[in-house]
Amino acid sequence: MFRPEGIYPALLTPFGEDQRVNEEELRKLLDFCIDRGLDGIFPISSVGEGIHMDFAEKCRCMRIVVDQVNGRVPVTPGVVASAPAECVRLARYAAEIGCEAVVITPPYFYKPGGAMVERFFETIIEGSDIPVILYNIPLFTSPLDYDMVKRLVRYPNVVGMKDSSGSMVDFMHFMDKIAIAGEDISMLTGREETLLSCLLMGAKGCMTATAGIFPEIMVGIYKAWQQGDLEKALQLQKLILVVIRTMFAAPFPIGFKLALELRGIKMGPPLIPPSAADTYQINTVKSRLKMVMEPIIDAYCVPLKSEELA
Repeated sequence: MFRPEGIYPALLTPFGEDQRVNEEELRKLLDFCIDRGLDGIFPISSVGEGIHMDFAEKCRCMRIVVDQVNGRVPVTPGVVASAPAECVRLARYAAEIGCEAVVITPPYFYKPGGAMVERFFETIIEGSDIPVILYNIPLFTSPLDYDMVKRLVRYPNVVGMKDSSGSMVDFMHFMDKIAIAGEDISMLTGREETLLSCLLMGAKGCMTATAGIFPEIMVGIYKAWQQGDLEKALQLQKLILVVIRTMFAAPFPIGFKLALELRGIKMGPPLIPPSAADTYQINTVKSRLKMVMEPIIDAYCVPLKSEELA
């Protein structure tokens, strides 16, 4: 059965003025990612604003991604919704069009207790005929607990887990509980700052926004670790820290979209209109990003070709 491994981008989504997915830019972004060595694609992600898409637009986004990727790397879309029935429908659609797995996010807005969150996951896992990746993202949803994960990984179609807690303590305890359950799934970090640390502790890779902005750096960390060159891996890991802090200085996920625009992808207007104060902050972040990113791009990155920019 499929298992995610390597460097996946939590894919940002380009939108048009009509607030629908910009197909032309999305296709360009997918080639940008694959050409620079990424191992898979995670569309309809948190940073990709999946919660702003209705059911039809999520399905349309999946179709575009699967068509453009054309089997070159695995596609593992998020099946994000506040009700499990819609998640099941999205998961079944993903299986129908050839996605390798789906990423399940806990329910958002309403934050139920642990038992209800577990049943939410079980409903989707049991109703889906596709490999499943659990997603822990306590920044926006109810967090998963160690014992819940230990029980959920016993389902044969649970093949991985993305942990975006940013906590190495949690990451280690999740891995230990999975081992106690007698299971061996792919653990992936969702925080780019911890990629090298998590790899050293047994992670199989990452699903992060920065992988889609600086694929050269994130792939470089992974390859250096594989080759035993920890000095180079650590150098690259430290290189992106100031960029990450700067991206988070704007309202999420606008800072990440500003950074991707500096790589040549048109991201479109914010889906939530910023206030005057936010606009000032966004412009400040944009200037700061240009200053901190340009030396990295010049030294480490592959620019878009002239035909890609057209």
